[in-house]
Amino acid sequence: MWRALRNLVRLCRSAWILSRYGALEPLANIPQAPALAFAARFVLLFRDRRYDRLRPGERLAAALSALGPSFIKFGQSLATRSDLIGEEQAHDLSRLQDRLKPFPVAVAKQTLEEELGRPIDEVFSSFDEKPVAAASIAQVHFAVTTDGEEVAVKILRPDIEKRFARDLDLFHWIAELLEEHWPWIRRLKPVEVIELFAESVEMEMDLRMEAAAASELAENFADDPGFRVPLVNWSRTTARVMTIERVHGTRIDDLETLIEQGLEPTEILRRAATAFFNQVFRDGFFHADMHPGNAFVDAEGRVVPVDFGIMGRLDQKTRYFLADMLTGFITGDYRKVAEVHFRAGYVPAHKSIDAFTQACRSIGEPLLGRPLHEISVARLLAQLFRITEQFEMETQPQLLLLQKTMVVAEGVGRTLNPEVNMWELPRPMIQDWMLEHRGPQARIREAASHAIALAERLPQMVETADKVMGSLTEGGVKLHPDTVARFAEESAKRRRSFWPVWLALAIAVAALLFG
Repeated sequence: MWRALRNLVRLCRSAWILSRYGALEPLANIPQAPALAFAARFVLLFRDRRYDRLRPGERLAAALSALGPSFIKFGQSLATRSDLIGEEQAHDLSRLQDRLKPFPVAVAKQTLEEELGRPIDEVFSSFDEKPVAAASIAQVHFAVTTDGEEVAVKILRPDIEKRFARDLDLFHWIAELLEEHWPWIRRLKPVEVIELFAESVEMEMDLRMEAAAASELAENFADDPGFRVPLVNWSRTTARVMTIERVHGTRIDDLETLIEQGLEPTEILRRAATAFFNQVFRDGFFHADMHPGNAFVDAEGRVVPVDFGIMGRLDQKTRYFLADMLTGFITGDYRKVAEVHFRAGYVPAHKSIDAFTQACRSIGEPLLGRPLHEISVARLLAQLFRITEQFEMETQPQLLLLQKTMVVAEGVGRTLNPEVNMWELPRPMIQDWMLEHRGPQARIREAASHAIALAERLPQMVETADKVMGSLTEGGVKLHPDTVARFAEESAKRRRSFWPVWLALAIAVAALLFG
């Protein structure tokens, strides 16, 4: 009860601020929730008319900024949900600035000494008092260690964990109410979305997790000549402090300076595109906040990322789905695109595969015949997500995060060279990966793997069936003798039926070795 009362008070305060900016206007036109629409129209009567000139997404961004750090972060997360709020509003929210007034340097130094357990002079020979960046969760200072290493030191804001915990509880409570009272919204999984957001924020607020992400990315690209990840200084890193190698370089979107330094923008674009492809498809672990302020180019022309608080992961099944789906669009095989959606379970089996194929064609046909540099993979994915409601497709948060990251990557690509499609540059590597992972031999390996897994599970399945039959006959539930005999006969058949599985496995392995 107290939770509901506390959150209701905070909801009213937040709704009032949102209404002052006119950010509740989209709620006034929801036919499935007439009471909510009426309430939204009522509070909009008190809005500040100065914001009427802004687009809805811009008004929402301004309101979220006024509400504080948690709401800013949530707005940035919401920017990935173009299927929920529309492409224009998603674009406006993607520009939401995560910049706040810095907290006092005295507090920063106190946090450092408490976390590292030593006076600051014993850890750093110099420490810049003016932060280079101040965001909703932490701020960054440049420093030099007592070993002479130039570093960037990220320090959490004081009491930020308590503030986020309070706001996350409000978000979760609202999502629960939405699912309980408006069943039509359950398809969008609001509770799951908030849980994923909370998980992401929790990881961001433990700077050891960010440091680990940077370390993993650095390990994945240890031998890459065009992409370098700064090294973590683990001896000066804790849950609330992260120390990482300082990056010297030029912002990736500063085209004029890059050219002055004798660097070739198209080659930089090729390196960035190659690194992005490797992150997504080779490793399934990608930097999901690669806006121009988080990507630099060093003197050797290598792309150097910073800020590893938001990372994305794709399991092998999702990577294969994505590869097959994009291949289908590129080749105009829309039936294949539809089939991989059904096979992955993203579209319910009761929906029409023919109708979904037609919908995919409506997305893909406008792309065929267009100049390569005008084709946007991010836009293709966004259009695909917009047909989700018609076909009851369940939201795939990991793909939404990828799509948002692609939007940013393609924006950087157009800045470096608007006449080149960034996905065309690493084509040889992409073709090799597709042949290795989605070619005939790869599919034989996949079939063999499935056969092995099935063979390993069959004895357990038979044993379970026998136990169920035994419990039915011994636990008081009486079965007709003919039924018991039939169960026994079927169990014996299952045991004898192992040989086709082993035969299929042997054929698959032989084809893999000698085919």
